[in-house]
Amino acid sequence: MSDEREPKPQFEVERSEEEWREILGEEAYRVTRQCGTEPPFSGKYYNHKGDGVYTCVACGASLFDSSTKYDSGSGWPSFYDAIDAQRVMTRQDRSHGMVRTEILCASCGAHLGHVFPDGPAPTGMRFCVNSAALNFEPREEG
Repeated sequence: MSDEREPKPQFEVERSEEEWREILGEEAYRVTRQCGTEPPFSGKYYNHKGDGVYTCVACGASLFDSSTKYDSGSGWPSFYDAIDAQRVMTRQDRSHGMVRTEILCASCGAHLGHVFPDGPAPTGMRFCVNSAALNFEPREEG
């Protein structure tokens, strides 16, 4: 089956595929650079409850705040909004016989997951993200 996604534009953070492989490791590379998906309920953050910020595993950009995370029942970390609309970009994904909206890190183009219009208030959106595409930075107390 062909990859039926719009082409990726140029990004602020660009690396060769060899560099990405070395930086990310096998699973994060498969998800973020090859548009893979981890099995539901398997990722380290799907049931994570920490207070802080979820960042891009590839470039470190801050993407989602834990205050917007909720249990969607999907088996993947879900957020109703990004920290800033400029941090996450979208493109149409027609792969696997479906039409979906893919989400990518706006800084490096890492595939994060997909966004769906079935989330809770206040946005009504569900950013469904692979744990393998994220790191977590706890909020500093003080």
